Amino acid sequence: MSEFELRIGHLYPDVLNLYGDTGNVICLRQRLERRGIRAEVRGLGMGEVLHPDDFDLLFIGGGQDFEQDVLLQDAARNKREAILRAIDEEKVLLAICGGYQILGNYYKTWDGHELEYIGALDLYTVGKKERMIGNYMFTCDALKEEGTPYHIVGFENHSGMTYLGEKVAPLGHVVKGNGNNGEDGTEGAHYKNVFCSYSHGPMLPKNPRFADLLIAKALERKYGRDVLGEMPPLDDTLEIRAHRYMEKRLGG
Repeated sequence: MSEFELRIGHLYPDVLNLYGDTGNVICLRQRLERRGIRAEVRGLGMGEVLHPDDFDLLFIGGGQDFEQDVLLQDAARNKREAILRAIDEEKVLLAICGGYQILGNYYKTWDGHELEYIGALDLYTVGKKERMIGNYMFTCDALKEEGTPYHIVGFENHSGMTYLGEKVAPLGHVVKGNGNNGEDGTEGAHYKNVFCSYSHGPMLPKNPRFADLLIAKALERKYGRDVLGEMPPLDDTLEIRAHRYMEKRLGG
């Protein structure tokens, strides 16, 4: 598949890299290259303008509340309109934890301070004093096959409680842990080709089928559905063993 290429844009790699979230980009690149698909990864930090035509897939990692506050002005000035356009054009975007929250309308801290976010997705986040921490597991609705759920395993550590609006579907539903808010059983968000989650760890190496879902959607959007038949499977023996171990440990 050497005639194919995906260009990955990694937003704020020097700041939003909590709990090894950069491992998601490494995973995508390696799974592409193991299939003979060229992968170009470019980081976009503070002050750099995002041009959506330069990329096929975007990634935003997680960060602490202070780091998000620092990034807001830059995101509004240099990246907001491009992110909105990329979403509208159905480019693939994966956002984790803080990156997930930033895509929403606002974040209200537990003491009442409200931060306006970029408003790319119909959701908002409210902070609380207690953190939601630990290994967790949720079903992924986009990977359900013949009624059998696919479990995503990960690690959550967030004080923000995220609530989805009517225009956004959850990525899945919690089996073990807290997910979006610890109340309604939802986890993450899914809108067009945008996928959001609180799953650190990093997420994709622990869940290779989900990583391949993102790759397949990016390839299909760029080259058409026919290319998917040429995407060979990989030997994921070790990844599947690790996934099943955590799945069993968490009650799946």
